[in-house]
Amino acid sequence: MRPALAALVACFCVLLPGCAVIAVADTVATIAAKGVGLAADAAIGTVRIGGKVVGAAANAVLPSD
Repeated sequence: MRPALAALVACFCVLLPGCAVIAVADTVATIAAKGVGLAADAAIGTVRIGGKVVGAAANAVLPSD
C-alpha cells in the first residue's frame, strides 16, 4: 500500500466510528483491486494486439503451403 494511502486510511480509522472504518477500508480495497484489474486487462489487450501484428507479419513473409 502506498504511504499516502496508508496515512489516509489511518486518519479515517481514528476519526470515524467502527462501522465507517470498515466501509472506508472496504472501499479502498475495492478501488485498489479494480485498478489492478484494469491494468491487467490493458496489458493482456496489448499482448493480443502485438500477437496479431506478429502473426500478420509472419503470414506476409512466409510462403503458404
